[in-house]
Amino acid sequence: MGKKYKNPPIVEALCEFQFVPSQPWDITIAGILYERIKDKFPLKQQQVGFGVALQPKEGGVFEQKIELSPPRMQFFSNDKISLVQVGSDLLTVNHLRPYPTWEKFKPLILKILEDYINIANPKGFRRIGLRYINKIDFDKPQIELTNYFNYYPSIPENLPQTYKTFQVTVEIPHNNERDTLRLTLGTLIPEKPDAFSLMLELDYIMILPEGIALNEVSNWLEDAHTTIENAFEACITDNCRKIFEEVK
Repeated sequence: MGKKYKNPPIVEALCEFQFVPSQPWDITIAGILYERIKDKFPLKQQQVGFGVALQPKEGGVFEQKIELSPPRMQFFSNDKISLVQVGSDLLTVNHLRPYPTWEKFKPLILKILEDYINIANPKGFRRIGLRYINKIDFDKPQIELTNYFNYYPSIPENLPQTYKTFQVTVEIPHNNERDTLRLTLGTLIPEKPDAFSLMLELDYIMILPEGIALNEVSNWLEDAHTTIENAFEACITDNCRKIFEEVK
């Protein structure tokens, strides 16, 4: 069991499943899933994304082309704090602040996943990701990172030790490189003047397709969450814990 905080910095937690299909994607899957979860997620909308692709042309030049990404359906709770997203061989369960604790979030993920599997009958998991996004605010325009974090960018001694913005990411392999833990620390635009805000994102990902069976996901989620929880505590110092007000 990890540490508990009165003011936890989590602004969003999400779990994303990408599937190996057993049959061509059927758009009616989203509608059938909605009928099963509409008591908790009654609000629905369709999301269409855009992307920019580079296509080669004669003479060795590339042309930018705007492409539509596959649409996905979004099902929101009445307060719009939690939502389920369904797309082509894709299922995501999101929860915004206030985070309800892992003991409540994990059963929600498993229940929606079970409904999806029963409807879509996928062959397996192509990728799984459990991600926690933390926002940490300071009431001053600059901080000494080493006072609050054990994970931060290292600036060579012969360069100025001041900075305005930064982002540092590292990926750490786990379970014989079946999984990876991605840690990202970066600056955010603060909501208040003369303040300083950071984002600490922890993402545990199964990157080996079909690395686990469909019926092994509960144990994988537990391991992923424990790894993220331990990594979070390893990244911060007691000064950060004072901001979050650790509950003894």
